[in-house]
Amino acid sequence: MAESGKEQLVDRAVRELRARILSGEFRPDQHISEAAAGELLNISRTPAREALAQLVDEGLMVRSGSGRCTVRLFTRDDVMDAMELRGVLEGTVLRRAAERGAAPEVLRHCEGLICQIDTVLRDSPETLEFERYASLNDRFHRQLARISGSGTMERELLRAIRLPFATPNAFPAELYDKPRVRRSFIRAQEQHRAILDAVRRGEGTRAEALAREHARLAWEDYHAVMYDGQDSVDAAPAFAMIAGESTPAESSRLKQGGHQ
Repeated sequence: MAESGKEQLVDRAVRELRARILSGEFRPDQHISEAAAGELLNISRTPAREALAQLVDEGLMVRSGSGRCTVRLFTRDDVMDAMELRGVLEGTVLRRAAERGAAPEVLRHCEGLICQIDTVLRDSPETLEFERYASLNDRFHRQLARISGSGTMERELLRAIRLPFATPNAFPAELYDKPRVRRSFIRAQEQHRAILDAVRRGEGTRAEALAREHARLAWEDYHAVMYDGQDSVDAAPAFAMIAGESTPAESSRLKQGGHQ
């Protein structure tokens, strides 16, 4: 098999396995072997092994023996830490872009994506096209990773974004019609504009603070849904991967407006 064909096969396997984990089909602590993954996806053990290895690297699974991985169970601190790390790294990238000059083509691309998100939010206020919004939002944040022109910063930020629940689209699709989540999309879009404005004006400290606040918005929404009642949690199978109640550290950080 050509290298590009093999890479496409592994990518498809990763997407399929990730989707099955986040949909709740594979439960926390469930073991998945290379052979089982290969049989499930109708692929050989080699791409199955590489797909499982990538999911281990992303943090969705852990090694549990020779040729076998286990779906990971997260704590709420894990979720909070992942969101906080994303905010810190994204803020660092944006501060550097503001202080040293942003890549003009990336700025233009980001501005175009903001306009497209505006259209989604404007044209379907009651029936938001979540998949369209999520795609544009993901592309926007991937462009932000490039905005400083530093390959090292881009690589590390993209790696952090791959952490479970740290993605800009961490909210499960099943919750997109809830009023609070809708409002958060509009608020997030306002923050997108403010972030680009700070970068254009060379306001590094402001750009960094806005990025951290933007990441914290995801934590606030997650926290609200978790305490919105069992129906909200049941509507999003991915939340079954998270165990434990709020810790004293979490409560303290929320009261302080910690950067998530």
